[in-house]
Amino acid sequence: MQNKQISAANRNAPGRSAGAPRGVVVIVSNFNDDENHASHRVGDRYVVAVREICDALPLMLPALGSGADLATLLDNIDGVILTGGASNVNPHYYGGGEARDTSLLDARRDGVALELVSACVERNVPLFGICRGIQEMNVALGGSLHQYMHELPSHFDHRRPRERPISVALGARQRITLTPGGILQGLANGARQVMVNTLHAQGIDRLAEPLVVEAVADDGTIEAVRLAESPTFTLGVQWHAEYRTSEHPLYRALFAAFGEAVAVHARTRTKAAGMGRVA
Repeated sequence: MQNKQISAANRNAPGRSAGAPRGVVVIVSNFNDDENHASHRVGDRYVVAVREICDALPLMLPALGSGADLATLLDNIDGVILTGGASNVNPHYYGGGEARDTSLLDARRDGVALELVSACVERNVPLFGICRGIQEMNVALGGSLHQYMHELPSHFDHRRPRERPISVALGARQRITLTPGGILQGLANGARQVMVNTLHAQGIDRLAEPLVVEAVADDGTIEAVRLAESPTFTLGVQWHAEYRTSEHPLYRALFAAFGEAVAVHARTRTKAAGMGRVA
C-alpha cells in the first residue's frame, strides 16, 4: 500500500530543469472553505505543465478575494493560468440572478480571478483560462454564462460522467470544430475538428464583446475563445487541457504556445527592469 501511495503522489513529478526558467507563471488557486482545514488548492497537473512544457517557474496565487495588489504581482510575473474548479462563478457578476446552489460558489476565487483577467488584458500579460478560467474571462470582459447547460434544449450534458472511472471520464469524448484560420487550428496543424474532454456544467451564453470564438462543440457550445486585439497569448478553453498533455498534441501545443508568450514577456520585463536600474 505504501508503494502505491508513493507512486500516486509522484506520478506527475517533474524532472529537474536543464536551465533557468524562461519566465514566472502564476496559477490561480481555488479556495476550499472547510472549517476544520480551509485550504487553497491547485492541481498538480497545472504545475507540471508550466514547469515541463512552458519551461517556466510555477507559483500558486491564493484565492485572495477582491482588492489584491495586482499591480505589484504583474510587475513581477510573466503569465497567468486560470484553473478549473468545482465551483461556479457567482451569477450576480453577469446579471444571472441568485445562485441555485450557494455551496458551489467560491467568493474569494471570484474576487481575485475576475480582477486579474482585467488587469492582464490591460497590461498585455499572457493569460490562459481553462474550464472555469474561460468562464471567468468571459464574465470579467462583459459576457454571461448558462448556469445549467444540460437543462437547455438541444444541448448535450457536458458534465463529468460520475459513474465512470476517472480515466474514462477524462478521455477525449467530445468533438469540437475549430474556427478556420484561428489560433487553435494553427496549433492543431490545420485540423478542422478535434476530440477533447468535457467536464463542465456551466458555459458561455453571451460572448463578451472583446472575445472571438476559436472552437464550438457539436451542440453549439462555445469551447474556446481568444481576445481579438491582444498582442500576446490571451486564450481560454472550456476543456481540461492540463490532462494527458503527453498524449494529446493540441493540449501540449496550447501550453507550449503559452510558454513562448511567457518567455517573450519575461525578456521584455527583464530588459525594462535593467533600463530602469541604469536610469
